[in-house]
Amino acid sequence: MKLIMLGAPGAGKGTQAAILSERLGIPTVSTGNILRSAVKEGTPVGLEAKRYMDAGQLVPDDIIIDIVAQRLTQPDCAKGFILDGVPRTIAQAEALERAGILFDNVLSLEISDQEIEQRMEGRRFCHRCGASYHVHNAPSQVPGVCDKCGGKLEQRDDDKPETVKHRLKVYHVQTEPLKEFYDKRGILRPVQNQPSIEATTQVVLDALKL
Repeated sequence: MKLIMLGAPGAGKGTQAAILSERLGIPTVSTGNILRSAVKEGTPVGLEAKRYMDAGQLVPDDIIIDIVAQRLTQPDCAKGFILDGVPRTIAQAEALERAGILFDNVLSLEISDQEIEQRMEGRRFCHRCGASYHVHNAPSQVPGVCDKCGGKLEQRDDDKPETVKHRLKVYHVQTEPLKEFYDKRGILRPVQNQPSIEATTQVVLDALKL
């Protein structure tokens, strides 16, 4: 099965992708991870991407698509894959189609901006070991202190209210139009947010007829 995960930042794409990856035995292909990997390995397209990143510029769509296309030729993607982080725009979606990269299903995790803001505002991470917590849903035993290593818990800059509002605005302008793009192709599967991760997973499985 070839899948795309769509949804606002903080909608739970990564969590559901990890669950599906294990259940279906297919890899999650995160564009952020493969971009960093290509740069680290010094591949020709990775070196080209690094030039833009070093200059503080966005990596152009054609380079992103090249890196994704190369990753999808690897043996672990033979039975399918879950794409997370791309496409972010209509232009990227069209470029994927031109590259012959087609999909069976596009999962769109539907959640209100208000819920996203509440969810992300409460996220904390340990600056020492990287463990994740949530002040409401998964708090540490001692507020502000990591259960695993005793490190200090901090809020990522990406999770601060003003940053979240900006990221949501960008999502609505640039990425949300993809829902109509894939709906016209008959492969959009909207998934309404549920009270728990497990309940959301069940709705995801139902949407995919699994």
